[in-house]
Amino acid sequence: MSDPDSTGGDTEDDADAAGDDAEDRLYHVDGDLLPASEASVSVTDRGFQYGDAAFETVRAYGGTLWRWDAHVDRLFGSLDALGMPADELGLSKLDLQARVRDTLRANDLADASVRLSVTRGETAGFAPPEAAGTDPTVVVIVKPLPRGGRADRGGESTWDGPATIQTVKTRRVPDRAIPSDAKTHNYLNNVLARVETRVTGADEAVLLDGEGNVAECSTANLFFVADDAIRTPSLDGPVLPGVTRAEVLDLAREEGFPVEEGRYTPDDVRGADEAFLASSIRELRPVGTYDGVAIGGGPVTTLLSRLYDDRVERECYATDDAGGDAPDPDSDEDRRR
Repeated sequence: MSDPDSTGGDTEDDADAAGDDAEDRLYHVDGDLLPASEASVSVTDRGFQYGDAAFETVRAYGGTLWRWDAHVDRLFGSLDALGMPADELGLSKLDLQARVRDTLRANDLADASVRLSVTRGETAGFAPPEAAGTDPTVVVIVKPLPRGGRADRGGESTWDGPATIQTVKTRRVPDRAIPSDAKTHNYLNNVLARVETRVTGADEAVLLDGEGNVAECSTANLFFVADDAIRTPSLDGPVLPGVTRAEVLDLAREEGFPVEEGRYTPDDVRGADEAFLASSIRELRPVGTYDGVAIGGGPVTTLLSRLYDDRVERECYATDDAGGDAPDPDSDEDRRR
């Protein structure tokens, strides 16, 4: 549902390089590379008409698709939740990966955001067809981003300062209504949340669940530090299992930090020592204020951000001491990274 790995203002899909002309890009639509001005889907496509589609937003670092397996596994899980399993649609992980790589190569992009969408295709009526009889629409859109990784190696941030976040009245859709782990084109829940932030100009909206506990932001997972522990809303609630969320938890545990996944109120977060957002494109972004209450980043946020950059640098940009090349995105060995 929400897009932290797009999830995540700065939405993942707002991430555009300054001065870049989108009209010059090529997008991948149903097997064809087309100029952005010509790339389109039918007005009768179910993704357009009903939001009947799933998507993922992936970041490419130096030509490496960051955590591709995790993203495509989640995409296939979303398609399962929509009743159109990928295998019945005739889609494979290698096929989708090839479409993404072709699109990056056609645009001469090594560092980019990638949005991969799969819709149920065109139908004459409302009733969804059986998956085996579906001709899906598959679209790949890419946008340039700065180099990631370590700042001393040329890595740049995709955000320009700590985020201001705001609790909104719009509640997170309960899992019983729409599975929380499904990332679909039905994005109204998140859109309505962001509409509310227009008045204050907040960077992100914080959605609560039906019981008034913090769920997630409109395009990111939320973390905070309190009582020397790193805390984040549990997946038991209506929370998207963000790929970057999982990465942060792995880094924290590897570093020996106490980690707690639970249910927290807005007051819990507002009283935190530190808070930050996590999403694939924005990575780790400190929270400056929450509902007007100053929080800020801190030593834990700074360390985790550095560890994240180090991991990206090592896996996507590193060269050996003899001056070897960076990982080749088209080699079998580097594809397993």
